[in-house]
Amino acid sequence: MTVRIGLYFGSFNPIHNGHLIIANHVAEYGNVDKIWFVVSPQNPLKETKSLLNEYDRLHLVKLAIQDNERFHASDIEFKLPRPSYTIDTLTYLSEHFPQHQFKVIMGSDSFQNIGRWKNHDVLLRDYELILYKRPGFEVTGTNSNVTMLAAPLLEISSTYLRTQIRDKKSIRYLTPDIVADYIHENRYYL
Repeated sequence: MTVRIGLYFGSFNPIHNGHLIIANHVAEYGNVDKIWFVVSPQNPLKETKSLLNEYDRLHLVKLAIQDNERFHASDIEFKLPRPSYTIDTLTYLSEHFPQHQFKVIMGSDSFQNIGRWKNHDVLLRDYELILYKRPGFEVTGTNSNVTMLAAPLLEISSTYLRTQIRDKKSIRYLTPDIVADYIHENRYYL
């Protein structure tokens, strides 16, 4: 039996409730069986100076999702050449897990930059994309491999959380308590 996996790529620096709400919505409405949070060690389109160590970010993801059997934290990109390119990860996963069907979860903001992605034409041709709408980033002219979802969104970001932490402000209710406590105990992002 084919297992449909929604791949949610991200730095998760740190993971927050906005990520979890989107993942849960895709799990419910995106025609997938499981969501894999693929922690990216290095996004080729983002700066890395404020990036927490990838194993620490992976641990925070594991803490955040530990009570949801449909969610899985993946370190697959830790083992692949860097920087991480989505198409390379998909190729690797498709070869090593032929029993799974992989779909890519992304925001409409990321989709607007897809022309800058490595082998984006192959990605669009061979893989289904599940897009969630982001305000101000409308998507038009998609193909049959693209599914649009209107997931509930929170106006929070990992950048905002890092700023709150540096300013010694609370991040309670922005990320699961277990994640907030672990960040505080380990003095991450200070």
